[in-house]
Amino acid sequence: MGLCEFLPNPQAYRFSGRNCPPKFGKFASVPLLTWKNKRRKVAASLSLTALSMETPPQGYRRNVGICLVNPSKKIFAASRINIPDTWQMPQGGADEGEDLRNAAMRELREETGVTSTEFLAEAPYWLTYDFPLQVRERLNRRWGTNYKGQAQKWFLFKFTGKEEEINLLGDGSEKPEFKDWSWMLPERVVELAVDFKKPVYEQVMKVFSPYLQEDVDEQLHKKETDTEVLMEFPPA
Repeated sequence: MGLCEFLPNPQAYRFSGRNCPPKFGKFASVPLLTWKNKRRKVAASLSLTALSMETPPQGYRRNVGICLVNPSKKIFAASRINIPDTWQMPQGGADEGEDLRNAAMRELREETGVTSTEFLAEAPYWLTYDFPLQVRERLNRRWGTNYKGQAQKWFLFKFTGKEEEINLLGDGSEKPEFKDWSWMLPERVVELAVDFKKPVYEQVMKVFSPYLQEDVDEQLHKKETDTEVLMEFPPA
């Protein structure tokens, strides 16, 4: 299970197994790639990063991240127990020799109880973030290591179960890390992430953006359906 990266807040130890979305205001959306140009633009904008990050760099802990989307293409995010008002996607360390996709599914199960998923995509390269100095010193004392930060391989899964399956106590094999959860738009997930993870989250959203939008055909169908409903049942 992902290790806590902040000093614990004893008053924050409360758990919720149901959807408890915070009250969010309106905010400007972040442009996302379309299906038609996804391969060309992703390859052009991220090729240098991909070439340099095909393997995890030395000095970084191997980690997996999970972007879980629902049928409405919103992303699962949860608030940490040990720091108020900070939300993140599930993540955690990968064991030596462990298949990374299996590690992602294990972490998702341990942290959220979710097992009903469909694999959609895998980021083609590793992303890294550095620990802030205080966090780095504390974690390395605990681990007996000298990690600069974490190198993450990200996976995109579609949630195919019912929301009653989501349980922040996890599968009971690890200590819980989250207290509330919500389905969020991609830009909101980035906005609520802790500062030192924001650049990674922005890259994750760019890589998976083709899967986080409706197809053009779906948009046209929805517009046609809405028009038909208005014609049949015009406003009073």
